Amino acid sequence: MSDPSTARTDRARSGQDADRPRRRSRPRRWAAVVTIARAVLVAVGLVTAYYLLPLDEPGTAGSSALLVCGLLAVLLVFGWEVRGIARSPHPRLKAVEALAATLVLFLVLFASAYYLLDRSAPGSFSEPLTRTDALYFTLTTFSTVGYGDITAHSQTGRVLTMVQMAGGLLLVGVAARVLASAVQAGLRRQRRAPSAQARSGTDAATPDEEAAP
Repeated sequence: MSDPSTARTDRARSGQDADRPRRRSRPRRWAAVVTIARAVLVAVGLVTAYYLLPLDEPGTAGSSALLVCGLLAVLLVFGWEVRGIARSPHPRLKAVEALAATLVLFLVLFASAYYLLDRSAPGSFSEPLTRTDALYFTLTTFSTVGYGDITAHSQTGRVLTMVQMAGGLLLVGVAARVLASAVQAGLRRQRRAPSAQARSGTDAATPDEEAAP
């Protein structure tokens, strides 16, 4: 006959094993909610800043400086996010947040440049651009939809549009691969951490085992 105490212990262990997946899924769900909330807040914040920034001062030099500084900011933010992905406990979720922040910053940057160009050189586009029109033209160019209702007429406007097209291709192609590599690095780091802890625990127990009679 089986020991009742042993049976109770086995049932308790099986219950604990059944609860482990639930305990592990809760932090992941919470992390997913936090990541989505951060991505939404970043997107809303950048678009809000785009509408509130004083971009009504005409000037070609200001438009060029904004574009150059903005592209450098995109690269810096992207590099910082890649480092964060490799160190994050949830690299996949961090990659989604990084891609959202970089993409929105890229689009807002070019929308600002188009708006400033239209202010400094009227007639650069087929119609005068409001901030919403500039953002709309940026999105249609990035998504390659190209409705044709707003087009670049000046040489500067067309060069700026080509720069956005090239940057969009790099963002979709190269940046996506870099983020995927960072995610893989973060996952490998997570796999190595338990094995390193197990080895350190084994090494710490070795002197005691040798000292035992």
